[in-house]
Amino acid sequence: MGLSLQRRGLLAAAFALVAIGSIAAPALAQSKPPASVTFPRGFKTQEVAANGTTIHVRVGGKGPAVVLLHGYGETGDMWAPLAAELARDHTVVVPDLRGLGLSAKPKNGFDKKTQAHDVAGVLDRLKITDADLVTHDIGNMVGYAFAAQYPARVKKFVLIDAPVPGIGPWDDILKHPLLWHFRFGGPDMERLVKGRERIYLDRFWNEFSANPKRFTEGSRQHYARLYARPGAMHSGFAQFAAFDQDAIDNKAMLAANGKLKMPVLALGGEKSFGLTMAVVMRAAADNVTEGVVPDSGHWIMEENPKATVALVRGFLG
Repeated sequence: MGLSLQRRGLLAAAFALVAIGSIAAPALAQSKPPASVTFPRGFKTQEVAANGTTIHVRVGGKGPAVVLLHGYGETGDMWAPLAAELARDHTVVVPDLRGLGLSAKPKNGFDKKTQAHDVAGVLDRLKITDADLVTHDIGNMVGYAFAAQYPARVKKFVLIDAPVPGIGPWDDILKHPLLWHFRFGGPDMERLVKGRERIYLDRFWNEFSANPKRFTEGSRQHYARLYARPGAMHSGFAQFAAFDQDAIDNKAMLAANGKLKMPVLALGGEKSFGLTMAVVMRAAADNVTEGVVPDSGHWIMEENPKATVALVRGFLG
């Protein structure tokens, strides 16, 4: 049964997430990762000690640096097609966020200001002074905290299809029932989801896709295995639990430092945030270009990677 954010009238017609009911979850078969999450030859992985934790990082290519930050329900693996394109003339740095993917699973530090320091620590260890920044979902929130605290280290900033706590229409976005998971967490919720990670994640992959079939079975198995690792779901819930503190921190940084000055590209999926991404970012940045990933919901790299890569490449130049 379809549920449309557009029909429910959240913010604007541009903000329309298509909800498709959950499907039964097949067993997690052990299989080779799909091509969509496989980085090209030449990329190397390393565990980087940064800001009191250890971050799993993929690095490849040569040239000016670009950092790609993922969101919830995926890991840095989501960026494989974009990394392959950008590595032709960039040094591409792709971390897994604190607690997610193959990064360490600390018990705290999931506020986005702290995770921005994780990113700074990774760049310091790689001897990278500044970079372009491309982010999605919770990666947007970490990216904003990084850009606000280290503006001289960000040359251009691309944010894709997720709001930023405390910025622009955040309070209105929070009211929508499809975002129930922002308040879902704690020990009992972790117990409910344990061993059922695939069922839980299918809900997001289905509801926030324009066409759930484009989020392939291979990708679902791959990410479900990663989120079933010890501590991963706790870390995922902790990312959301930090939103209230993130909103406080972001409002304070905006008040103290003013709007971001670097060029910003605000991209929304056509069947998701759409042009509302630009509304969000114009509240926090002076130089905002708006854009839409056509024929896509929230999962832009699964649903329309070709258009996403072209839009990002065109902006970064």
